[in-house]
Amino acid sequence: MTTTTTRRLAVPRGLARPATRTAILVLSLLVGLALAVLWSSELVDQQIGMSVANSVLGGDARHDAIAGSLSGALFAFVSGFAGTFTACNIAVFAAAPAVATQSSPRRTRLRGALGSLGWLGAGQLGVAVVYGFVAVLMGRSLPQLSAATVGNQVPVRLLQSVIVFGVIGLAFIYLGLASLGVLPDPLATRPRTRLVILGALIGGFLVGRPYPLFFKLLTYAVNAHNPLYGSLALALQALGNILVMAALVLVASLLSGQRLARWLSQPGRASAVAAAGLLALGLFLVVYWDVRLPAHFGYGWFPTMPWNT
Repeated sequence: MTTTTTRRLAVPRGLARPATRTAILVLSLLVGLALAVLWSSELVDQQIGMSVANSVLGGDARHDAIAGSLSGALFAFVSGFAGTFTACNIAVFAAAPAVATQSSPRRTRLRGALGSLGWLGAGQLGVAVVYGFVAVLMGRSLPQLSAATVGNQVPVRLLQSVIVFGVIGLAFIYLGLASLGVLPDPLATRPRTRLVILGALIGGFLVGRPYPLFFKLLTYAVNAHNPLYGSLALALQALGNILVMAALVLVASLLSGQRLARWLSQPGRASAVAAAGLLALGLFLVVYWDVRLPAHFGYGWFPTMPWNT
C-alpha cells in the first residue's frame, strides 16, 4: 500500500526541484489567464471559423440549408475543421505534447505518433458516437438545442456549456498537476489509458459546444430522427476538430531532428511540456466559460478588452 502510494506521488525526474515545478505552474496559469482575458470570439468564430467554412463549402455555411445526408456528413467534417480555433475547441492542443513521440529514428517517431493519435481518437470518437446517438433520441428536449433563457437572459444551452467546459477544464488542470508530480497520478504507468481519457475529454467538447455551425449540424441530425446518423455526424465533427492538431503532430514527428528528440528525452522535460499545455488550456476553459461568460450576463465581473465590447 505504501509502495503504491509513493510511486503514484513520485515527482518526474528533472522536476524534483520545487522551484522548477513552481515556475512551470505559475507561467502556465498566467498563459491560461491571459488567453481567457484576450480571447476574441468575434475573430475566431466569425472571421476565421465562418470564413473557412464558407470557403470550403462554397456558400453561406450558417444559413444555407443542408441538402441531404451526404451534404450533412460533409458539413459535419468541415464545420468541425472550421471550429478548430474556437473557444470551445482550442484546448484540443493541450493533448499535442502527450501525443507527440519522443523516439529518435524518423520511422519510429511517425509510427509512434500515429499510434498515439489512434488511442486519442478512440476516446474522442467513443464519446462523439454515444452523444450523437443519445442526442437524437432526446430530440428537442436536449438542453443544447433549447431556445429558453433563465435568470438574466442566460440561454439554457450556454448553461450546459458552463458546466461541461468547467468540468473538462478542471480535469485538464488535474492531469497537468499530476504530470508535474504535484498530485497523485494513477495513469503514470498507463500512457495509453491517459491518451484515451484525454481523447474522451476532447470528445466531451461536443457536449457543451454552442458554436453556431455545430448547433445547425446537431439540429439537422436530430430532425433526421436517425440515431445512427447522429453518431456518424458527430464522429465526423470530432475528426474535423482534431485535424489541425493531428497534422501538426505528424509533421513535427517527421521534421524534428535528433536534437529535439534528445532534448525531450532529458528527465522531466516531456512531463513539463505536457503539464504546461494541460494547465494553461485547462485554466483557460475554466476562466473563459465559468468566469468570463457569466460576467457577460451580469454574474460577477471580468475585464473586457476593447475588441470584445
